[in-house]
Amino acid sequence: MFEIAMNKTADKVWENCLKIIKDIVEWQHFKTWFEPINPLELNGNVLLIEVPSQFFFEYLEEHYVTLLAKTLKRELGKTARLEYRILVDSGSKGKNGSMDVPAGNIKFYNNNEMSFPLVINDEVKNPFVIPGIKKMQIDPQLNPAYVFDSFIEGDCNRVARRAGKTVAEKPGASSFNPLVIYGGVGLGKTHLGQSIGNEVKRLHPHKIVLYVSSEKFINQFQDHSRNNAINDFIHFYQLIDVLIIDDVQFFAKAEKSQDALFAIFNHLHQSGKQLVLTSDKPPKDLDGMQERLLSRFRWGLSADLQVPDYETRIEILERKMKNDGLELPKDVVKYVAYNISNNVRELEGAMISLLAQSSLNKREIDLDLAKKVLRNFIRTSSKEITIDAIQKMVCEFFAVPYDKLLQKTRKREIVQARQITMYLAKAFTKNSLKTIGEHFGGRDHTTVIHSCQTVKDLMDTDSLFRENVVELTQKVQLAAM
Repeated sequence: MFEIAMNKTADKVWENCLKIIKDIVEWQHFKTWFEPINPLELNGNVLLIEVPSQFFFEYLEEHYVTLLAKTLKRELGKTARLEYRILVDSGSKGKNGSMDVPAGNIKFYNNNEMSFPLVINDEVKNPFVIPGIKKMQIDPQLNPAYVFDSFIEGDCNRVARRAGKTVAEKPGASSFNPLVIYGGVGLGKTHLGQSIGNEVKRLHPHKIVLYVSSEKFINQFQDHSRNNAINDFIHFYQLIDVLIIDDVQFFAKAEKSQDALFAIFNHLHQSGKQLVLTSDKPPKDLDGMQERLLSRFRWGLSADLQVPDYETRIEILERKMKNDGLELPKDVVKYVAYNISNNVRELEGAMISLLAQSSLNKREIDLDLAKKVLRNFIRTSSKEITIDAIQKMVCEFFAVPYDKLLQKTRKREIVQARQITMYLAKAFTKNSLKTIGEHFGGRDHTTVIHSCQTVKDLMDTDSLFRENVVELTQKVQLAAM
């Protein structure tokens, strides 16, 4: 059998194998998965071939290992073996692998002395090329308005924002790889993801950055698949230094696109490149995703974005006003911030609607106009403000535990919080003094009267106390609107 092999060359053996394979597999599959293979050398009964990528090899192993085994045995006999070489990044160690054709088992071994460059065919199409610019200068697809300075930090997003800054400063070099940012609609996932990309471009101009939505990624993959150019697609994405993929939950129904993403993820992560992913759910709740992908999503840091609190919403509106050169009455800003609480997108949309109506009607913006314009944004309620609601507002404002408000204590901060709560309850509810007192651990109506008078007296003599009461009064007024 060895003599038979001696009279053949690698090219001839592979050519004969392809003749058999061509009659068995569909023409498109043949063009995609067999024509790109390059026979390198024949050593006895061992044929060495070169495949374009790890993903390419895994696909062959999964779908065509038996066919390869049978065809190679016909050419080189029962002891025939197939070895492969996978093209990897020039900065990485090369890999050789051997495949025992009869058994169909594949074993990896390291070769520290060899390095194989990532070969990009001249015909590889860059889907993000800048017109008139050299092919490999990739348009990062970033919105320059999305930067960290315009992403207001609060308790709702502090971890995610600071992790994003760390990633932007040292892409691929921190433990936050991948960085998975998740949260509901309109909370700033796209803004934060693109902020990372813009900051990387500012700090590391030589880095290749790309932002892509999962929908665009899937559509591109399908186009390349129809054109038998999956390898070109994967090779292109393997060039990226910082890859930002938005809304990865949409991969759930795209099984083959997940295969491509898995290959790209592995290559970039192993090459020290940075991945940033956004999702509407944490990785553990992403149904329909391959477990091997989910396990990789969990390698780095998952950080959530929550609904911004009242103070953060105020700051967001003030920053937007400053950027747009606008000035609105404080009571209007507070009204919008208090009533639009679902997400940042609705908050900004409400402000835009308010400005548009003011301009069209040539009317100054005041609280009445705000109420009229924003009625479509605000959930109306027929419920009156309650004593319980006021108690919770005051406790939150002063950071006082609710149960302390009801206890008999002489601590100044607790006593004042309780007195202000009674004062507001008398002013904004229709409850009797007796009912109000009962909500504070069974106190009588005289205690309520005393508390209300004390608040009035302190407002006349203590400016800080007065400011606190005024601000709380505005909060209750807004809640009652």
